[in-house]
Amino acid sequence: MANVWIIAQADGDQAPVRIGSQPVGGEEGSAVVQDPGGETPAPAPERQVSPLMQFLPLILIFVVMYLFLMRGPRKQQQKQKQMVQSLNKNDRVRTIGGIFGTVVEVRGDEVVLKIDESNNTKIRVSTSAIGKNLSQEGKD
Repeated sequence: MANVWIIAQADGDQAPVRIGSQPVGGEEGSAVVQDPGGETPAPAPERQVSPLMQFLPLILIFVVMYLFLMRGPRKQQQKQKQMVQSLNKNDRVRTIGGIFGTVVEVRGDEVVLKIDESNNTKIRVSTSAIGKNLSQEGKD
């Protein structure tokens, strides 16, 4: 924005002859008001904005992004990790694939589940595949 126009109304005799935008003292974009009798233009006051106020919206956007995009999933991961660490033998669990079973053994990052009592069917799944501990759900 190269030109700034100031329109003002003065009392009767003091009305300016010309309102325009002329550089004052080598500054471009400063609006001046010339009075009819005087030769000296009066510069319009310029508002200084602090650098903090310029970057405040950007800072707020980053804070909101952190809260929604990073903090929420991190809490869920911690909750999942805590649930997997608390698995014990004979806990009823549901996998993320929808398979219900009973924990037979926990080996590092693997869990052995018994999914059928009559045939004694067992499967090995990763600890990240455990979706919910149904035994803990009743205690909470």
